[in-house]
Amino acid sequence: MAGRYQASKQLTYMSPDGVTVTYLAPRILSAGSSVAGPARAAVAASEVGRLDLVAYRTLGAAPQAWQLADANDAMDPFELVAFSGQTMALPDTVAGPS
Repeated sequence: MAGRYQASKQLTYMSPDGVTVTYLAPRILSAGSSVAGPARAAVAASEVGRLDLVAYRTLGAAPQAWQLADANDAMDPFELVAFSGQTMALPDTVAGPS
């Protein structure tokens, strides 16, 4: 299972006082439409406020909730699960709607 920062380059910064800080380069996101497939999912009543539950049901892994956020250009992922029946695009790795 790929993590959201798997492709990020590891960088280092040397502060003026000699402290070395290691960090990951920021993720550059593609438009959601480029990673979203034709499948859509509706938020169930039991999933309101829980993007991880939608990710588990649709992608098979709760930690992959970031893929749902990316596919929907969500700056605030909680907006995707604000109310029951709300629909969202699924990443193109998902074969069909659920």
